[in-house]
Amino acid sequence: MALNMKKQTCPTTCSTIGEQDNRPSRAEAMKAVETLLRWAGEDPAREGLLETPKRVVKAYEEYFSGYRKDASAELQKTFEDIEGFDDMVLVKDIDFVSHCEHHLAPILGHAHVAYWPDEKVVGISKLARIVDIYARRLVSQENMTRNIVLCIDETLKPKGVAVYIDANHQCMSTRGVCKSASSTVTTMFSGIFKEDIDVQRRFMDMINR
Repeated sequence: MALNMKKQTCPTTCSTIGEQDNRPSRAEAMKAVETLLRWAGEDPAREGLLETPKRVVKAYEEYFSGYRKDASAELQKTFEDIEGFDDMVLVKDIDFVSHCEHHLAPILGHAHVAYWPDEKVVGISKLARIVDIYARRLVSQENMTRNIVLCIDETLKPKGVAVYIDANHQCMSTRGVCKSASSTVTTMFSGIFKEDIDVQRRFMDMINR
């Protein structure tokens, strides 16, 4: 299968962030966890918490690994031997775990991502990887939805992109108003998905089947 390896422009929304020179050391991060434990009323020196700062820092590396990845890099390899296909490509029910930028609380959800290829076609797993990269950062759901659309749009230059995200925000379900059954839905469309209401309806029908 032929691959197009030509370098494509990386839009601002796709680039890595969080690699500042003033990033704290691992020891400083662990010390910060100890401070929070003490603030909560705990004793970081008790047996059950001795390894907690190290575990939390290691977990943060996983939770926020998206800062160290370039989303557009996932879209660089495109297939050249797919010809005559003129319709949407949809990947449904991409589950993800993210964290709210306001409370650092988990966001549990799933995304539906579609694009209508023009000249560049990517492997379907790449769409799931794009979702994961943006999810593994501190986010607002609105910006996450927008960034996925813009990254695919700017990198692949398709005829259009559609993204639908449905998620439970634990900053709302486990604290504050404590509405555990609530979910938040965001959508964004570009190109043919925005301009042609029949195409947009077909996308919505397909994800709800």
